Amino acid sequence: MSKTTRKLAASALIAGVVGYVAGILTAPKSGKDTRQDIKENVNKGWVEVEKQLKTVHTELAKKVDELKVSGNNLTGKAKDELNDLLAKTKDSKEKVREMLSAIHEGDAEDEDLQNALSDANAALDHIRTYLKK
Repeated sequence: MSKTTRKLAASALIAGVVGYVAGILTAPKSGKDTRQDIKENVNKGWVEVEKQLKTVHTELAKKVDELKVSGNNLTGKAKDELNDLLAKTKDSKEKVREMLSAIHEGDAEDEDLQNALSDANAALDHIRTYLKK
């Protein structure tokens, strides 16, 4: 997914959530019904975040395998660069895995999720650039 596509998808998701929340809060429902609707939609949001994290985690795993295969014939500085990239990618993959665990345990925080996704996407972009060389 390109940066533009990700930004557009994130913007659309945020706009949709804001519109939905505004609609819920202005709808003529009881407080109990409104709270239940909000709870259900928050849960849907977490499911979507979890799905995105799983996708990124899977893609990182595939890219690590590609890097290992492409590095079999490298030596010297190129091999060192590849090993550095592999270490960073594995670190990003581990952060994503930790965030997936945190979601399941209910300990995930928005800032940590955002940082993990940003790191993972940066690692994927770096890998794609490296593999094009």
